[in-house]
Amino acid sequence: MAAGARFLVSPGASPRLAQAAAGAPVPFLPGVATASEAMALMELGFRALKLFPAEAVGGVKLLKALAGPLPDLKFCPTGGIDLAKAPSYLALPNVVCVGGSWMLPRQALADGNYATIEALSREAAALKG
Repeated sequence: MAAGARFLVSPGASPRLAQAAAGAPVPFLPGVATASEAMALMELGFRALKLFPAEAVGGVKLLKALAGPLPDLKFCPTGGIDLAKAPSYLALPNVVCVGGSWMLPRQALADGNYATIEALSREAAALKG
């Protein structure tokens, strides 16, 4: 935050980190991989969570299963998601956005091919559920 961060994101949330972030002056998107982790963060007041690594922990099926018992939670799934998989996540009522790195291929970055990165980023930004 001293460097100017306006929000914080983490792949997980230990109890100590979650407690500290609950009192942070900027929004915090804590990572979860299980219902128990989501419920623990919900008890601290968090309603928006990062599901990570989404594909490895059940992806769309897990998010569908969580929607019933945890209807107040919203998710930003990341991890293993690409352009082809993103729409199925975005179609879920408990998903507000997806994260991924497919729009930043290593080779395009190494080559300074910003036109490719821009085109992939525009394609990702235009996705709808």
